[in-house]
Amino acid sequence: MKTLILERRTKMNMTQEELSSKLKVSRQTIISLEKGKYKPSLVLAHKLAQTFECKIDDLFIFEGDENIE
Repeated sequence: MKTLILERRTKMNMTQEELSSKLKVSRQTIISLEKGKYKPSLVLAHKLAQTFECKIDDLFIFEGDENIE
């Protein structure tokens, strides 16, 4: 799964620390999310979308076997 969290975060001039504080998660969680190594819960994905004022679908790109066929 690819994410656009890094792009959205930098566009808003927000640090990883600021985002992690806002979402009440660790900075390591933000790092893992940005690298696509961590799949967030629906609640966390919703909080991210609210923070970036977009839809969840705008933040996460599902590839390959992650898609329904």
